[in-house]
Amino acid sequence: MDLKDQLKNLFPDHEAEETPFEKTTDNPIWLQDDPIICKYEKRKGKPITILEGYTGADEDFKKLAKELKTKLSVGGSFKDDKIIIQGDYRDKIMAILKDKGFSVKRVGG
Repeated sequence: MDLKDQLKNLFPDHEAEETPFEKTTDNPIWLQDDPIICKYEKRKGKPITILEGYTGADEDFKKLAKELKTKLSVGGSFKDDKIIIQGDYRDKIMAILKDKGFSVKRVGG
């Protein structure tokens, strides 16, 4: 039960006004013209996928990193303006980013 429902139970005659400052849950991420570079490397013998080249806000890139890690059910991190995903998921990541509207460039193999 959220706050609006609780207030409605306490004050049934009151009509709530819609405020223009309500936070929406669907916060769009800024799309850029330049492609995001998706490359593959091996570190300590283990494959990783690196995404770099995003020119928007760091917070948007962090949200994108969290969403990718959740959708792929893998580990990863955000360091030095790069998203590092554990494993070789270039094709899946590129498909997800293209669905979101990003242009993606595949580098390395």
